[in-house]
Amino acid sequence: MMASRPAEDREKVTSKIPEALRARLKVRAAEYRVDIQDAVAEAITLWRRTPADRIPIADTSGAASFSTWLFPGVYDEFKKICARRDVSYIQGLAQAVGLWLADHPSPGQESGVRSPRREIMANQKGGVGKTALTAGVGQAYAEGGSHGGPGLRVLMVDYDPQGHLSSQLGIEALPLDGDSLVKHMTGEAKGSIADLIVPVEEERFGDRLHVLPSCADGFVLDVKLSTIRAREAALERALEPVEGDYDIVLVDCPPSLGLAMDSAIYYGRRRDGEDLARSGVVIPVQAEDSSADAFTLLTGQIEDLREDMRIEIDYLGLVVNMYDGRRGYIATSSLESWKSIGDPRVIAVIPDRKEQREAVRSKRGLLAYDPESAQSQAMRDIVKELS
Repeated sequence: MMASRPAEDREKVTSKIPEALRARLKVRAAEYRVDIQDAVAEAITLWRRTPADRIPIADTSGAASFSTWLFPGVYDEFKKICARRDVSYIQGLAQAVGLWLADHPSPGQESGVRSPRREIMANQKGGVGKTALTAGVGQAYAEGGSHGGPGLRVLMVDYDPQGHLSSQLGIEALPLDGDSLVKHMTGEAKGSIADLIVPVEEERFGDRLHVLPSCADGFVLDVKLSTIRAREAALERALEPVEGDYDIVLVDCPPSLGLAMDSAIYYGRRRDGEDLARSGVVIPVQAEDSSADAFTLLTGQIEDLREDMRIEIDYLGLVVNMYDGRRGYIATSSLESWKSIGDPRVIAVIPDRKEQREAVRSKRGLLAYDPESAQSQAMRDIVKELS
């Protein structure tokens, strides 16, 4: 991509940048009515001023040639700083553009606090690994830079009244006689929802990984939602006061196709001015036939909500969970069937290993319990795919 006509006092520089990042830069520069070359110059300045330990590692896979025009000396100084920070020029430029995009939200977004990304982990079939996926991906987003992670502020919402996410991380469920997410959704809460949120106490995640615990009153959420107005937006109204505290919100959904699921799907919709596939639905499945039936029912609900509410809901991808090719033809052929769908695409295949079960037993997050396991790396790969 070339900038428009360069000023006479600028010099052409050439590097590489991921295609997706370049596309976002082009759109955002147009929204702000600035030249690409000026946006890149601002990005480099912002990057130089930002401490290295506060900059997440950028995914540079698929980087392609990129040329622009900068004032003399700017790029030479940029390369010197890259060397001091021990990052490649491609990584440094991707980090800089990422910082500029974060500092320049789409003008079309709602006024006020910029909304976090929202990923809804959904499948009404139980036992497909929604909770393990939510916990693992949340940990991978929150891992600090010293561990190679993006170091994002993450809120994991235990939206399932069974409370498996809370339990797996050693967090107690909320009592029935106190405030809860359900009470905030239905207007019955007395306090602040922020007071319900609990940090995951692990050095690896700093103070960036938080959980909104479940409560058993979620078992009657569908009934309660049936009596309130604008029930599809109930989850969004409840979480809005704390959205500004987080970069990403992950919702671990119950195995249901009721009104509660409608509210979760609506929460993950593409908001006005939001980039394509920045938020949406992630569907964990297994390599067996019953998962295919459940997938059809879930996508039918999503499409109905999309049509009825006239909203955009992005499919972020399929995750084939607990896969073991040694189980034979059913597993291998089912995996190929998932891959053949194409849209949504398979973004990861997570192997069936004992480490996840051991982490659950120990009441610790997988990436803290065994950060080098194949399952932990799979969670990090998912984050790269979704970023």
